[in-house]
Amino acid sequence: MSASHIETANLKLVLHAPEHLRALLQGSDFYAQSFGAQPAEGLRDFFVSKDVSPDWLARLEASTTVDPWTHGFALVHLGSSRVIGAAGFKGPPGAEGVVEIAYGVVPDYQGKGYATEAAQALVAYALSDERVRVVRAHTLREANASTRVLAKCGFRCVGEVIDPEDGLVWRWERDSDAT
Repeated sequence: MSASHIETANLKLVLHAPEHLRALLQGSDFYAQSFGAQPAEGLRDFFVSKDVSPDWLARLEASTTVDPWTHGFALVHLGSSRVIGAAGFKGPPGAEGVVEIAYGVVPDYQGKGYATEAAQALVAYALSDERVRVVRAHTLREANASTRVLAKCGFRCVGEVIDPEDGLVWRWERDSDAT
C-alpha cells in the first residue's frame, strides 16, 4: 500500500484531497479538472444528497491537508480510468480503536464486485494502522447489497444500534483477529 493509493484487481483507490471534494460539490466538470479523471455519472450524488453528514461537510470546508480518515479515496476503475465511486472512513480511529467505513459505487458499475474490492481495501488499510482494533460499518436493517459486501469481507452483524445521523441500523464489525 502506498501512502497515496491502494491498488486492487480492478480499482485504484486514490486519496482525495479536500480541494477535489470541494470541486465535486461544485460540479462534475470542476472535479474532473481538479482530480484529473472523469467522474462516472452519479458520483456527485454521493456528496450532495441529504444523507451527507453536516459535520463531515464542515470538516471538509475547514480542511487544508489530505487526511484519509476524513476525505477517503476515489475509486478509479482501472479499465475505464473513470472515478466510479468513493470509499472512506467516518473519522480517525477513536480511543477504543474503532473506525467506521463507508463506500459507494455508482449505479452503472454496481453488481460487479467493486464495492467488495473497495471494502476489503479499506479494511486492510485500517487494520494496518496500529491504533485500529475494530472496523465497523452500519447498514439498513434488511438484507441488501451492503450486507452481502460486508459478509464477504468477514464482518459479522452484532445487532441493532441507533446511529445519531441514520437512526436505527444494523451494526457490523470485523476485528483485527478476523481472517
